[in-house]
Amino acid sequence: MGPGDEWVTLPDGRRFWGRFGAAGLLVSSPAGILLQHRAGYSHFGGTWGLPGGARHPDESAVQAAAREAAEEAGVPREVLTLRFTSRLELGAWSYTTVAATTDSAFAPVIGDAESTELRWVDAGKVGDLPLHPGFAAAWPTLRPLVDLRPVLVVDGANVVGSRPDGWWRDRAGAADRLAARLERLAGVGVPAALLGLPEEQWWPEFRLVVEGRARALSTAPDGVAVVHAERDGDATIAELAGVLGPAATVVTADRGLRDRVTAVGARVAGPGALLELLDAAD
Repeated sequence: MGPGDEWVTLPDGRRFWGRFGAAGLLVSSPAGILLQHRAGYSHFGGTWGLPGGARHPDESAVQAAAREAAEEAGVPREVLTLRFTSRLELGAWSYTTVAATTDSAFAPVIGDAESTELRWVDAGKVGDLPLHPGFAAAWPTLRPLVDLRPVLVVDGANVVGSRPDGWWRDRAGAADRLAARLERLAGVGVPAALLGLPEEQWWPEFRLVVEGRARALSTAPDGVAVVHAERDGDATIAELAGVLGPAATVVTADRGLRDRVTAVGARVAGPGALLELLDAAD
């Protein structure tokens, strides 16, 4: 038994497992969604749901979901790409669904007595199974989000130029510092509101567009694709937005560029919003 393995009773009499809340992993692959057939003795035994369980007091929802999925289903953390989190908040108790993807379906392994079967299920057929009531209620909302791949396109020159910190003396160095900070942010994710998406937190693809002398940056940040503008950065960003459409959120304060990218369906966010997140992630 772990430190969080106990029941929480709400004022209305409902009981939920996990003193510090609970988390589950919604992992999808080309083979479908990984589901757990719950053992008969367990809460809502005989139903299908996500591998997961009670959180420990010292871990995040992402850490808890990854740990529980590894223990119950042999899910290898290193093959997962985080996508988003969805949180059900009930006051004294909460449940966080952590959505992730993997490029290929691994062979899940039953790791404890809580499962009778683990199976990759086509997303279109998940609703045909007798689902755990909590997952059944959440699945219609989660299903359309599983395939979303948001992209955060950062206008490097505009973001760097929004703070008078001497960036003009070393444009490549300033771009290096921004790239390193974006790498840290890519690890923790961004609020859904920044991307105009529902739920709690998202892990978008990051693209940092650099131009001019900033193209000499030496950083190769993990989780951030650096795009070297052949001509000017605005043209490159507009081209990216044209390809990505509604999937893109462009970070810039340039009014002309904002008009160009919104015309092709992209969203915009100001440098200030991004810098606040970067400051918090540092």
